[in-house]
Formats: sequence, C-alpha cells, structure tokens
Amino acid sequence: MFAYLVKRLFQAAAVMFVISLISFAIQDNLGDPLRELVGQSVSEETRDELRDELGLNDPFLVQYGRFLGNAVRGDLGTSYFFKEPALTVILKKLPATLELVAGATIIIIGLSIPLGVYTAIKPNSIMSRLIMGISIVGISVPVFLTAIGMIFLFSVELRWLPSFGRGDTVDVIGYWSTNFLTLDGWQHILLPSVALASIMLPLFIRLIRSEMMETLQSEYVRYAYAKGIAPRRIWFVHALKNTLLPVITVGGVQIGTMVAYTILTETVFQWPGMGFMFLEAVNRVDTPLIVAYLIVVGFIFVVTNTIVDLIYGLVNPTVKLSRMGA
Repeated sequence: MFAYLVKRLFQAAAVMFVISLISFAIQDNLGDPLRELVGQSVSEETRDELRDELGLNDPFLVQYGRFLGNAVRGDLGTSYFFKEPALTVILKKLPATLELVAGATIIIIGLSIPLGVYTAIKPNSIMSRLIMGISIVGISVPVFLTAIGMIFLFSVELRWLPSFGRGDTVDVIGYWSTNFLTLDGWQHILLPSVALASIMLPLFIRLIRSEMMETLQSEYVRYAYAKGIAPRRIWFVHALKNTLLPVITVGGVQIGTMVAYTILTETVFQWPGMGFMFLEAVNRVDTPLIVAYLIVVGFIFVVTNTIVDLIYGLVNPTVKLSRMGA
C-alpha cells in the first residue's frame, strides 16, 4: 500500500506540473494586465518600464521558471486588483465554494442512493418511471436555468428563501467562515446547493440504477435469495456494496468537477466563492489570480482522484492488491 501511495504521489506531482505549465502559458492570451494597473492615460514609455519591472518582457521559460520557483514556496503571485497574494485571496473565497459543493454532495448522496436502488428494484413501477423521466429533464436543463427558475419560484413568488449572498456566517478558524452554524446561513445555501446538485443528481441516480440492476442479476445475489436472506439485506448490504465501485470512481471525478461548475451557480446567486471571483478576475485581466485559481482547482482534482483511488482499496481489497502487483 505504501509503494502504491508513493507512486500516486509522483503521478500527482507530474499532473500538477502540467497544469501549472498550461495555466501559466495561457495568461498571454487573456489581455494586457497593465490596462487594469495603470489605465489608458499612461504613456507607452511608462508601460514598457512597468513591463520590465514586472518581468513581462522576459522570455517565457524565464518567466515560468521564476513562477515555478515561487509556486513551490507557496507564492502564486500577487493579485493586481486586491493588492495581496493571489493564494490569500483564493483561501478567503475557498470556504464558500467548498461549503456549496459540500451541500450539493449531501443532497446528491442522500437522494441518489435510495432513488437509484428503488428504480433498480422496481423498474416498471409508476414512481420509477417518474423518477427516470425527471432525471432526463434534470440532465437536459442547464444549471443557470435551474437556478433562475428556483429564484423566481422560491424567492420572488413564494418569498421562502433568499436569492443571493451567503447570509450570516460564523468564523471558525483562519479564513474559514461557515454557513452551517446559523439558520440564516442554511437558508442562503439551500437554493445554490440544490441548483448545483441538479447537475450531478440525475447522473448518479441513473448510474446507481444501472449498476444495481446488473448486480441483482449476478449469481451470488441469486444464491442469497435462495438461502432465504431478507431482501433488504441483499439490496443494501450485498448488492449495494458492489454497486459502489463505479459510483466511487465517477463520484470522485464529478465532485472535483463541481468545484469548477460552481462558476455559473455562484454567478447567478452572487455567491462570494472562487467561481464568482474567477469571473471577476477574467473581466479585470487579473492574470496572477486567474493562474492561481486554475492551479488550485487542478490541485483539488488531483487530491480528489488520489483519495478515490485509496478508497478503492477499502471498498474492494482485490483492487488494491491488483494495483500493487502491477
């Protein structure tokens, strides 16, 4: 297991290197960062001096080498707009995004497993057909339309829930402030979490249903029925455990993907997280902040996938053994 972990860490480091290289390479196509720093009234001579001072005229490899050396020490540059380290800006916005993803994940797990199992056990029932029909609609409708529709219904018409912002939060430690410790915070995070969950929930329901139906046709399940084991135990202990392997695989990737998908959700709900910050950084051509965001999101993907691979070994030890032997 230790050898496999070391191998995955080396792979993660290689992936992060590629992500940093691509992220840094695209900054020249994002616009002129001096536009936001000095405006339009500054002469070309002054602009050239600032370019030399900021190192923007250096060759690409020189700039990237300098960036990589600073990144290893935790320095991803200084935001042109906020006038503070880009990583610090992101860390201030990170809790809002992670809590939004956590809320969506809770909804996805809490609904997809029972609904997926039910539609697999009773595929021809009216309720199963209704669930599958709604899931098709959920996959087809873009998240921003779902978000706008929810705001119109629950905030404008019914006036049940707030339509924007985080509401009251509680400082926990460092830059972390949480919505989960106040009633107002729960009210503010509910609509964005449901909107974000609507992207992945239909996918997970259909995935669990498909895998569960295949598992229920396996020989060991039939043998369990023949032994007289209670159906609920067969469904939720024997069959569901083997159904979880592909779900964990897809789930790990999709949870990381949701961090990137929060851009649209945070924009519609004016949620002060990393996604909303990223769009503002693009509009301001705040290249250090843009590059830092891409690297942080890439890091979250890499960490998530590594954790998924390790969980594999806990759910199914044969997977761990086969990978270690490879």
